[in-house]
Amino acid sequence: MPVAELYGPEDFGNATRQNPVPERAAMGSAERAHALPLPSLEWTSEVERATAHLYERVKHVISPVEWPLMAPQVKAINELKRERGAVILAHNYQTPEIFHCVADIVGDSLQLAIEASRTKAGTIVQCGVHFMAETSKILNPEKTVLIPDSRAGCSLAASITGADVRLLRQRFPGVPVVAYVNTSADVKAEVDICCTSSNAVQVVESLGAPTVIFLPDQYLARYVASKTDVKIIAWKGACEVHERFTGDELRAYREADPSVQIIAHPECPPDVLAEADFTGSTAHMIKWVREKHPKRLVMITECSMADNLRAELPDVEMVQPCNLCPHMKRITLAKILESLVYLREEVTVDPAVAARARRSVERMINLRN
Repeated sequence: MPVAELYGPEDFGNATRQNPVPERAAMGSAERAHALPLPSLEWTSEVERATAHLYERVKHVISPVEWPLMAPQVKAINELKRERGAVILAHNYQTPEIFHCVADIVGDSLQLAIEASRTKAGTIVQCGVHFMAETSKILNPEKTVLIPDSRAGCSLAASITGADVRLLRQRFPGVPVVAYVNTSADVKAEVDICCTSSNAVQVVESLGAPTVIFLPDQYLARYVASKTDVKIIAWKGACEVHERFTGDELRAYREADPSVQIIAHPECPPDVLAEADFTGSTAHMIKWVREKHPKRLVMITECSMADNLRAELPDVEMVQPCNLCPHMKRITLAKILESLVYLREEVTVDPAVAARARRSVERMINLRN
């Protein structure tokens, strides 16, 4: 069924607006006091030997000219994370040199949330966007959680606040609220359960309610509404990467090559999903490609995921529309290295907010398991 109602900030005035992502902080004396020596970043025969096995993973997407610039940082990061007792979590939208060469755990938001709750490492370096680092901190309140650049935000997380959720509850008393994980800790603290694009339909139906408030992604809400009989009340948020794709764009690819396969993320508008051969989360898209092994493929999602899959499956020709996430691209090898040298930038969440947000995140994780 279609989305029943759609709300946005303008429906509640502007008093609740705030930026949930902090500005990138200046380096403080405490960070310098705990700093390790900066490693050499020269390209040497030793670096070449130490990173040769990693280059094999990415040689189809990173040229031999580029690798000598990346390899010294890759080697230094992998040594520093062991010295720090740190684990690096990387989202599927991270670039290949991060995803394939320095990350310990990779995946979509759900996978990273689960692994963050399981890790024994004392320090977590989150290579993704700010809400992901917050989620890791929520699940690991006693651990140090770092994000290489705290300005790595998310248009979805910025579209709604905890105050907005409270106003929605006042307007729809007794209606359960589901929050996409692409939200701030403040929002997660106000909802009943979280979800990702992997399990959104399952989460909505698990509540056993005839009506559910689903926020903040209006397009994911429309997708969920098309897959369930539950009445969906949605929020007017959107992913700035996925909402730029159009159905006309996809039809042009098919006209150019009728044999091309197209797969899309459910954060895309309905006209895009109508043209796709498959719709699913990043994890489900990766699984589909590995199983189907198409000859030519268009992946309607953030551009780096196609690069990461092409590194693994070089015989799959990727036709890339290439919408980049400017926030994901704030995370670089240089910033990861700086994060490990100086233990910056640390992510903190108010303990009272974290305790309430933890319930909604853990309820999602436990439902999956």
